[in-house]
Amino acid sequence: MYLKHLTIGGFKSFAKKSELEFSAPITAIVGPNGSGKSNVAESFRFVLGEQSTKGMRAKKGADLIFNGSDSTSRGNKASVSVQLDNTKRVFPMDFDEIELERTVHRDGQNEYLINGSKVRLKDVQELLSAANIGSTGHHIISQGEADRILSAAAKERREMIEDALGLKVFQYKKIESEKKLKKTTENIEKVQSLRREVAPHLKFLERQVKKIERSIALREELTNVYAEYLKREDTYIAHHSDRLKLERQEPLEKLDELKEQLIKAKKVLSESENDEKSGELVTLEEQISATRAKRQTLLRKSGQLEGQVSFLERRIRQAQEKSSSESEAPIPIGEVKKILAAIESQVDKAVKSDDPSLLQRALSDVVHTFKKFVQNASGTAVVNTDTEEKELKDIAKELQENEKDIVNISTKEEKLTTQYNELKTSIEAESLESREAEREVFRIVGEQRECENIVQRIDDELSVLERDRMEFKRELQEAVTLIGSGASQYFSFEIVDDGTLVTNAMIAVEERTKQRERRRELEKMKIRLEELGGANEDIEKEYKEVKGRDEFLVHEIADLEASVTKLEELIKELTQQLNEQFVAGIDKIGAEFNRFFALMFGGGEAKLLRVKPKIKQKKKAEDEFGEEIEIDEEVEDEEAQEGIELSVKLPNKKVTGLDMLSGGERALTSIALIFAMSQINPPLFIILDETDAALDEANSRRYGDMIEALAQKSQLILITHNRETMSRAGILYGVTMGGDGVSKLLSVKFDEAVAVAK
Repeated sequence: MYLKHLTIGGFKSFAKKSELEFSAPITAIVGPNGSGKSNVAESFRFVLGEQSTKGMRAKKGADLIFNGSDSTSRGNKASVSVQLDNTKRVFPMDFDEIELERTVHRDGQNEYLINGSKVRLKDVQELLSAANIGSTGHHIISQGEADRILSAAAKERREMIEDALGLKVFQYKKIESEKKLKKTTENIEKVQSLRREVAPHLKFLERQVKKIERSIALREELTNVYAEYLKREDTYIAHHSDRLKLERQEPLEKLDELKEQLIKAKKVLSESENDEKSGELVTLEEQISATRAKRQTLLRKSGQLEGQVSFLERRIRQAQEKSSSESEAPIPIGEVKKILAAIESQVDKAVKSDDPSLLQRALSDVVHTFKKFVQNASGTAVVNTDTEEKELKDIAKELQENEKDIVNISTKEEKLTTQYNELKTSIEAESLESREAEREVFRIVGEQRECENIVQRIDDELSVLERDRMEFKRELQEAVTLIGSGASQYFSFEIVDDGTLVTNAMIAVEERTKQRERRRELEKMKIRLEELGGANEDIEKEYKEVKGRDEFLVHEIADLEASVTKLEELIKELTQQLNEQFVAGIDKIGAEFNRFFALMFGGGEAKLLRVKPKIKQKKKAEDEFGEEIEIDEEVEDEEAQEGIELSVKLPNKKVTGLDMLSGGERALTSIALIFAMSQINPPLFIILDETDAALDEANSRRYGDMIEALAQKSQLILITHNRETMSRAGILYGVTMGGDGVSKLLSVKFDEAVAVAK
C-alpha cells in the first residue's frame, strides 16, 4: 500500500484533527448527504497541490478553513498531510516514508512541507510527477466530475490522458526547457543591446587607436628618416670642415711668410728712398690691409646673420605650410605662378642694386606678399608667427646695418687701393732706382692679395658650413623632442641605398640638393606627426578594457546561442518522446477503453481518435453568376497539437455522438475510460467520489467486479452510497456531522468485523 495515512485538521468541515489509515486495497468512505465525506477527496486534491479553489468547491483560499458554527469557533488555518510509502523508491527521495503537508492561512498564504522541510509547490509537483500523480487530477474523480472527461475539450482530454500515461515528467521538463529558452533568448537580446550601446564608443576608440598606431608607425619611419638625415648632414659638415680648415692652413702660413718678406722689402725700400711718397705708400698699404681684415670680419658676421634669417624664414614657412595644409581647398597653379613671378621680380631688383635699404625693403615685401597670398588662398588667418617675424625683422635690420658697413668698408678699400695704385705709378715714374725694391713690394702685396682671396673664399665656405652646423644642432634638438633620446644615436645608423651600404666618402661628394629634398620630406613628416598627435596611454588602456568587454559579450552571446541550440534540441527531443509515447499510449488505452466499454454495456464499440484542431481559412470560389467570391473553409491546423475525441457505438442503438447518451450511459462511458486509463499506467491510488451513483443494480455488480480488478494494480479510495461497492471494500469509514457542524469519522475493518461476528 503506497497510501498509508491521511491527517486532516481545520479543513472545511473537519474542524478537529481527523486521521484516516489506508491499510486495505479498497477503502470506502460512506455517510449521509452533507456530512462532509466529499471533503476527504478534496483534502487529497489540496495536499497534492491543487491550485484551483473552484475544483475544491471554494472561491478563495480562506474558504477552505473551517468557518465555525454556533458552538465551535472558526479556525485560523487548514492543514492536510498525507503519508506515502517509499520503500520501493517510487519517489526520487532516499526515505522509506514521505510525508507531504500543506497549510493555508486566512490571508491566503500557503506552506508546503516534505518530511517537515519547507519546499516550493514546484518541488511537490516534480516529486509527485515521478509517481504518475499529476495536476489534471485524473486519479481523483470528485463528486459530479466523472462526466468531466467526456465533456472536456479535445486539448484538455489530451492533457488528462498524458497525465494518466505518466508523461507529466516530460511535460515538466519541456515547460522548464521552454522557460529557460525564453529566458536565454531574453538574455541574448540584453547582451546584444549592451553590445549595441558600447559599439559607437568602441568604434571611436578604434579610430583613436588606429590614429595612435599611425602616429607610432610614422614616428618609427621618422626615426629612420631622421637618423639618415642627421648621419648624412653630420658626416658632410665634418668632412668639408676638416677639408677647408686643412686647405686654409697653407695660405695662412704663406701669408705669414709674405708678411715677413714685406717687412724686409719695405725696409730695403725705406733705406733706398726716404721721401714722403714712400712713407705714404707704406701707410696706404697698412690701411688697405687693416680695411681688408675688417671687411672679412663683417662678411663672416653677414654669413652668420644670413643663416639666422634662413632659419627663421624656414620656421615661418613651416607654420604657414601647416596652416595651409589644414585647408581643404586646393591652390590653383596659376596663382602660385603669379606669386612666384612677383617674388622673383622683387628679389632681382634687390640683388642688382647696391642699396642696403632696398634689400631690407625687398625682404619685407617678400614676407608681406607671401602672407597676403596665403590669406587669399586659404581663406583663413595665417598661423600666428608674430614672434618669429619680429625676430626676423630685428636680424634683417642688423644684417642691413652690417651690409651698410660692408659697403662702406668696401668703398673705403677701393679708395685706398686707387690711391695706392696712383701713388705707386707716381713713384715708379719718379724713382727708377727704387724700382727693384718697389717691384718686390708689389709682388709680395699681390701674392698677399691672392692668399687673402683664397682664405676669404675658404672662410665664406666655412661660414656656410657653420650656418649648416647651427641648423644641424637645432634639428638634432628638435629630433630629441619628437622621437626621444634615440635621435642622438644617429652616428651608428647604417645607410643602405638600393642594397648598397653608403660610405662617408659617398656622402661627402653627394649634391646638396638631394639633402635639401630630404629636409623638405622631413618637414612634411613632422607636420603630419604633429597633426596625428602622440601616443595616449589612457585611450589605449580604455580601448583594451572596452574591447575586452566586447569580446566577453561576444563570448557570452556565443555561449547563450549554444544554450539555445541545446535547449531547442532538447525540446524537440522531448516533444518527439511525448508524441511517440502518447501515440503508443493512446493505442493501448483505446484497446482497454473498448474492452471496458463492451463489459459495461454488454457489447458495442468505443474508440479514441487523434484529431487536429480546425481553423478557418479564406478560399476563393465562384458564385452562381460566375463571379469570384471569398468563403470561409475549415481546415486542420497542421502546426497545432493533436487533441483526443471519443467515438462510441452502443449495442442495439444508433448513437452518433456523446451528446445523445443518457446520464447513466455517460457515467458508464466515463468510468470505462477512467478504468482504461488506470490499466495502462496504474497510478499509486485512485479516489472515486460517487462515480457509481447513476448505476443500477446489474451495472453496480459489473462496476464492483471492475473495482476489484482495478484494485490489483492501484489502491482505491471510494466515496459511495452503493451497497455493492461498499461490499468490495476492506475498510469502511463513516462520516457523520452533529449539530456543531463538525465532521467526525468512524471506521470498520470488515475482516475484523467478520471475525467478531463469528
